[in-house]
Order: sequence, then structure tokens, then C-alpha cells
Amino acid sequence: MIISMASDSSSSFFGWVAKDKSAAKGNLDFTEFTPKPFTDDDIDIKITHCGVCMSDIHTLRSGWAETDYPIVVGHEIVGNVVRKGKNVMDLEIGDRVGVGAQCYSCLNCDQCRKGNESYCADHVWTYGMRFADGAKSNGGYAEYGRYPASFAFKLPESIPSEIVAPMLCGGLTVYSPLKRYGAGPGKTIGIVGIGGLGHFGILFASALGATKIYAISRTRSKEADVHTMGATDFIATAEPGWVENNLQSIDLIVCTANDTSIPMSDYLRLLKFGGTLVQVGVPEGGLPEFDLSPFLFNNVHLTGTIIGGRQEMKDMLKMAATKKINSWIETKPMSNVNEVVQLMGDGKAHYRYVLVN
Repeated sequence: MIISMASDSSSSFFGWVAKDKSAAKGNLDFTEFTPKPFTDDDIDIKITHCGVCMSDIHTLRSGWAETDYPIVVGHEIVGNVVRKGKNVMDLEIGDRVGVGAQCYSCLNCDQCRKGNESYCADHVWTYGMRFADGAKSNGGYAEYGRYPASFAFKLPESIPSEIVAPMLCGGLTVYSPLKRYGAGPGKTIGIVGIGGLGHFGILFASALGATKIYAISRTRSKEADVHTMGATDFIATAEPGWVENNLQSIDLIVCTANDTSIPMSDYLRLLKFGGTLVQVGVPEGGLPEFDLSPFLFNNVHLTGTIIGGRQEMKDMLKMAATKKINSWIETKPMSNVNEVVQLMGDGKAHYRYVLVN
């Protein structure tokens, strides 16, 4: 049996707390923080692993909006259940579970009933938001976490914790659009941006059976890696003629890029008639202007998605276990979090950092 000090006290946990924007430069403090009040629907988790997502960096530096400091970030959380409320029926003390970027939805609205929990009007992200009672959500750069059990997922035994952690946000973020927009046999898929999200895009497109997979990046520095991951072709956008040489060749593009210089008009021209580009990266400065011509003359579609629903999470985890998909990761001690935050902000990840308690 796992015994936790968290079981004896519900008032505070210890974690790496961001107090202001300087946290993004490696100024997180290991100190007490207050979790949400424990309810009959909650669990406490003793955290063993937490992936580092670029969303963490955007939040730490208030890149998307002013962050509600103090805050504990991290939403690729793996750990063991050490406490559970009386309404929690499908998890037991000691179970290894994962919590991704979302920790709450109402479960009753139209979107929730359709499996679109991430689009629930009452959703709560795993950190940086407020529950109905005003309590703040806090993430996984910590010793313990407290979350509604409805968004904690039992993890396949065959997937090591450090491998599964970054799938809980990074993986799901690309699995959902690939699955929703028909990646599979007979389809040609393009993945823009070969980083933490993009490498999952290639791994999952391959696992889903896509016939052709284009890795799309500025340079060919990662070409050997992407072929190992399952890509069949490579487009280097720094090379002349990359658009003309690949016009109308791709059914579905998932764009993970999150900078303001995305050549969106050119990416849209790569789509076949009726093709779709799904934007999942979120640039701090927004998307650049783009040309309407591909919409008018080639009937292409531009849309976006945010993480995925609970059933999609379960399906992704099952596929990862069955297909033996391995995240490309580097592990670091949780105590090195300030170093890792700086490395992540500088784009040094290859391809995902995972913090280990």
C-alpha cells in the first residue's frame, strides 16, 4: 500500500511555484501551495513524473495572457493515487494514473455528452484556471496534485511512466485532429514543426496507417530522426521551390508551429482539393495574414483543435500500448526544473523533457 503525507493534510502541498514572469527564466521557488479543497469526487496523486510542455513556458512568462500568479504549471502528470473521495469508483489507492491538460468539465452539456469535453463551456485546465468555488487549479511540477477523478486515466502497464507522460498533452493534442480528420490508410499527412508536438504527429500518423507522411520543417537538420519516426517524405521550407514542388499533394496538414512567421498561405497551397489544415500551435502574437485564394479555388479548409476528449485519451493510450509507440524524451530530476524551463524556452528539447520526482 502507498502511504502519503498528503493523506494526513489537505491544506497544502509542496511544489515549484511561479510568482511572476521571471519564473520563465528559471526562477521557480520550491515552496508550499494550496490545492483545491478536497471533495468526494477528487483524488490526490503522489507525482512521479511530469512532462514539460511549451504551454508551461507561455504561461510562466504570461505570453498568451496575464497569468494568475502564484501558479504551479505542468499538465503531463503521472503518479499514484494516494487518496480518493467516496464517489470515486473506478480508481483505487495505488493505481498509476495520468492527468493531462484538462482536469474538469461539467460532463452534462451537449459537448460533454458527445465526447468533446475540451469544448465544454465550464472546462477547467489543469493549471491556471478557477473552479466554481474560486479555488485555483495547479499542475504537476510538485510532489502531490489534487484533481477531479473524472480526468485521471489509468495507464497501460506496458508503457513506462516517462514515455507516457508527454502523451497526456503533447500526444493527445495531435492524436485528436489526426483521428477526427481521417488520418489512415490511403491518406497523405503533413506535419508542420518537428518538435514535441510534431514528433508525436509523425509517430501517430504512422501508427494510424497513413500511406504517406510529410515532415515539414525549415531545414533538414531532423530529417534522419523523422524517417526513424515513420515519415516517408521531407519538405524543407528554407529551400527554393518547396511550394511549387509539392502543390496539392497532401490531404491533411496538422500545424504545430507556434510562431508568428508561419507561412500559412503556402501551407494551404500544399493541400489537395478539399483538404484540411488543422492549427494546433498557438503563437503568442497570433497567426499572420494569409491569402484567400486556396479557399476560393481549391476548396481547402482551415480549422483548429484543442487537446482531445476523454475517450480520445483512452483510445490514444490503447494505441500507444498496442503499437509500442515510444516518445522521444530526455528525463531530468524535478529538482532541476529551473534549468529545464530555460532549456525548453531556448528550444533545446529533443523532443520532450520529462521531470522525475
